[in-house]
Amino acid sequence: MTDDIEYPLSDDPGRVETPAGTKLSEITLEKVVSGEIDGEELVIAPETLEKQARVAERAGRTQVARNFRRAAELTAVPDDRILEIYNALRPSGADRETLQAVAEELEAEYDAPLNAEHVREAADVYEERGLF
Repeated sequence: MTDDIEYPLSDDPGRVETPAGTKLSEITLEKVVSGEIDGEELVIAPETLEKQARVAERAGRTQVARNFRRAAELTAVPDDRILEIYNALRPSGADRETLQAVAEELEAEYDAPLNAEHVREAADVYEERGLF
């Protein structure tokens, strides 16, 4: 990875790609309407989120960078599973065992250690505040 990434990334669309490798500069409304490019090509790639994280870090925005990195990890998680995890994280529906299982799943199945850490931290906070 180079360190000459500038924000906004869309200013250099040849360096931004979809997960399948289509460059942002190659995506047009006409290609989408004609079906040449389908909806699955219009999702963000984890590499793009990592580039955004590096831009944020250089600007001193470490928490924003961390959020981009968590988002990059979540690109591997199916949308329906993300919604299930979101619901499991609601204090009214959470229990420590469920959140521990979610954290383990995120690490083992999706290689998402930052998100697993986030879920474990949530469980600790819920316990401290008596929300279980």
